[in-house]
Amino acid sequence: MTSSRTNSEHAGAADVHESVSAAWELLLPAAAAPARGRGRALQSALREAVRSGRLVPGTRLPSSRALAADLGVSRGLITEAYEQLTAESYLRSGRGAGTWVSGSVRAAADGARDLAPRGPGTLVDFRPGTPDLSLFPRSAWAATHRSVINRLPHSALGYPDPRGLPELRVALAALLTRRRGVVADPERLLVCSGVAQATTLLGFVLHGRGQRTVGVEDPGSPEHAALFASAGLDTERLPLDDEGLEIASLEASGVRAVVTTQAHQFPTGIAYSAARRSRLLDWARENDAVIMEDDYDGDFRYDRAPVGALQGLDPEHVAYTGSVSKSLAPGLRLGWLLAPASMTDELVDRKRTMDLGNPSLDQAVLADFVVRGDYDRQLRRCQRAYRERRDAMTTALSTYFPGTAVSGIAAGLHIIARLPERYGPEAEFLARAEGAGIALRPLSDCGTVAPADWSIALVLGYAHLAPAEIGRGLRLLAKAQDGF
Repeated sequence: MTSSRTNSEHAGAADVHESVSAAWELLLPAAAAPARGRGRALQSALREAVRSGRLVPGTRLPSSRALAADLGVSRGLITEAYEQLTAESYLRSGRGAGTWVSGSVRAAADGARDLAPRGPGTLVDFRPGTPDLSLFPRSAWAATHRSVINRLPHSALGYPDPRGLPELRVALAALLTRRRGVVADPERLLVCSGVAQATTLLGFVLHGRGQRTVGVEDPGSPEHAALFASAGLDTERLPLDDEGLEIASLEASGVRAVVTTQAHQFPTGIAYSAARRSRLLDWARENDAVIMEDDYDGDFRYDRAPVGALQGLDPEHVAYTGSVSKSLAPGLRLGWLLAPASMTDELVDRKRTMDLGNPSLDQAVLADFVVRGDYDRQLRRCQRAYRERRDAMTTALSTYFPGTAVSGIAAGLHIIARLPERYGPEAEFLARAEGAGIALRPLSDCGTVAPADWSIALVLGYAHLAPAEIGRGLRLLAKAQDGF
């Protein structure tokens, strides 16, 4: 019994000695801080030692007298540090029991995880949705930023109008009227964090009005269903034909709200026919319904002028959304929503409670960028680059996958490639592609795919890839397919 207690006391003394050494090493730089800030420096260093895990939970710290002597500082500084960190729950102490690192503190992870949607280990990524981020006009944007921050009044840095800065709403209204043919009243335009937030805002307002289901295109963007679900709404898939959304299916569904990508349907690439656009608007008027028009890449048309926005034909039944995600960069999180007048106040109230508005400085920079003509120049630059990459994609497909049927090439940032039957089955094709480091998105990911005389249909994005990279990727993909 005596031997056991003696061994325990020796072990405890050793632990304390190790703690003294560890604490001395961790706190020595703080102890050398200037006298006026030494107490705060000691507290900060000790707190960080616990948070980082260098002092693990259950570690007994030396007495305030011993640690003060070790560091060459006053005992009062150590006592104050222990008391402060005990109050913050980093340490625990008891009369006669010493001071210990609290077991309730978890060590912080090294660094921070990056959860951005990127494919680790991918050599070439053909998935659609991303522009070429290297085309972002850094110099022009930086120059505009400097100009804006020098002239922006102090008051502009307060909480903004939740609709957006007036100068940006005016600039966007003029831009959208000119380029997309919308009816754009700046008082009804909301600046949003991209189309994603515009969709969610609209979903909340529809839910508040008693609606529970929204129609979506099939095939279509999978993101729409997830965004509406976050607002408590279900979605019903509605089939397409060669002219656009099937009106008979829309009428039979009973929904009173529907999402369309009519200028350049995602993912098929078709543009709604004039007759189908007219019938869609008739449905909205007859049912007092609303159409959400997702104009995600309407500026990018290569064979003729872009198809005009549906909203321009009936602004009281169409909520128009767009963003700079494809023209500038998705990381800017800047977009817009033009809604029917009957919904505007509800949308503004929801936007206010959601985030109090978008950052004022970013809005002011975009406003200047648009007014000075830099945005139009950026669109022209992107159109030239993306047309070249589209041509590189179609040429490489004919070289490495002969017999492939390509559609949707007249506009946008992606194409549909239907590979001949000999390249199937799809599951094996995709598995071989993944093994070769090639990221692909099959058309089947976007909804119902009608049977045809081809076995594999892919949605191939090309905007973010240089022409040489497109050729390299398709060459690697062909090599990965046994014998092809």
